Amino acid sequence: MSYLKHAKECLSNRSKFFRLNAFIALADSSSMISRSLRSDHDTRNALSDKLIAIKDNICTDEFPTTAASGILKEFTSPYDATVVKQLRHAGATIAGKTNMDEFGMGSHSTHSHFGSVLNESLNGGVISAGGSSGGSAVAVATGQCWAALGTDTGGSVRLPAAYTGTVGFKPSYGLLSRWGVIAYANSLDTVGILSSTVRDARELFNTLNHHDPQDPTSLPVSTRNRLNSSTQSKPLRIGIPLEYNISTLQPPVRTAWLRALRVLQQKGHTLHPISLPATRHALSAYYILAPAEASSNLAKYDGVRYGSRAEGIDGTPSSVLFAKTRGEGFGAEVRRRILLGAFSLSAQAIDNYFIQAQKIRRLVQQDFDNVFSASNPLIAPSACGKESGVDVLICPTAPTTAPLLQELENQDPIGAYMNDVFTVPASLAGLPAISVPVSFGEKGGETAGMQVIGQYGEDGLVLDVAEQLEHAIFT
Repeated sequence: MSYLKHAKECLSNRSKFFRLNAFIALADSSSMISRSLRSDHDTRNALSDKLIAIKDNICTDEFPTTAASGILKEFTSPYDATVVKQLRHAGATIAGKTNMDEFGMGSHSTHSHFGSVLNESLNGGVISAGGSSGGSAVAVATGQCWAALGTDTGGSVRLPAAYTGTVGFKPSYGLLSRWGVIAYANSLDTVGILSSTVRDARELFNTLNHHDPQDPTSLPVSTRNRLNSSTQSKPLRIGIPLEYNISTLQPPVRTAWLRALRVLQQKGHTLHPISLPATRHALSAYYILAPAEASSNLAKYDGVRYGSRAEGIDGTPSSVLFAKTRGEGFGAEVRRRILLGAFSLSAQAIDNYFIQAQKIRRLVQQDFDNVFSASNPLIAPSACGKESGVDVLICPTAPTTAPLLQELENQDPIGAYMNDVFTVPASLAGLPAISVPVSFGEKGGETAGMQVIGQYGEDGLVLDVAEQLEHAIFT
């Protein structure tokens, strides 16, 4: 498809689905069309005919970068994030900045200063778009862009993908640059990809998968050379985590899970039940570690160094600095997580909460290393990996299908946090994971997200299995 035709289709869909509130800032229509006339004559670059949306916590100098927060509502970055530079260098056009949960904190994209992201079910009901990258997922699902970037801290790319019927890929931690990404939890944040197909996600991943010397968490070239870059060429051993078969798993999700396993078995792969005992504690550990890092990262938004300042004057009993500025600038969910994080890092609580959560994180990583046949390249080869292990894991992305937004109005925070129960373990271990839509109805249509998880660095294998699963279901 020519860039001009693609751009016109995206612009048409942008007008058609404007009510879904997927974008915070949009590229100018006339400039996109004028660029299309030039791009139709320039196919030298891999992404020269592609419109890509960017989650609004990834810096761009062309659009404001607000992280969907009132405290950053007037902020425009003076530079592009590395991943945005890479996209531009590959010829891509930035379609705009997508709506999200404020600072990435949420599971339904309802905690935004700019209003909730809406998602429509097949019967016309308004359902959750997932979070926090809900705007990116809805933009892809409705054809407002070719693909989109999001960020995944504990499932924030994979959960929206599951709820919108799109593909959501979280690469191994450290492969894609985080330079220019507004931090939520540094040790967990990963730039992720949302697309319509696994093939598109792979193309975008290959464009962005390079070492960035500006990012201290970017995997160095020497370590990248040790990663297993081979693709699937023989029957695989597919792991089925027993701990993911929870009592609250919705029947449609279980049906999709069984269908996915059956398809892979028919392709010659073998199925093997495995146990990840520490994963039952992963969610609790995550909601100690992530808020703790967030409370530290968000301390700089005080109205002096960063962020807008509340109305009023300083140096008085009702001083606007710092409580009033932060109280008005941050939303309720961000304030809640800052308080949780500050408490778990306090002198009286750090040993009982933060340190214990770090120990659980290590146990979760060891559980994965014990079940995979491939060894973890970040650890001595003799420390993990075994011949009787499995190659990848297949499990649901979320325990339920997308709930109605109306049902979420009175939901307590713990209920929302439970949506991440299947996505958090891979995030704690830094593993590659992808969510692929799998139909559960007799005639297709309705889908549930199925997750493929691989050993660290085996992103290519994860994409291979996801593509097999996708093609088997939808062709």
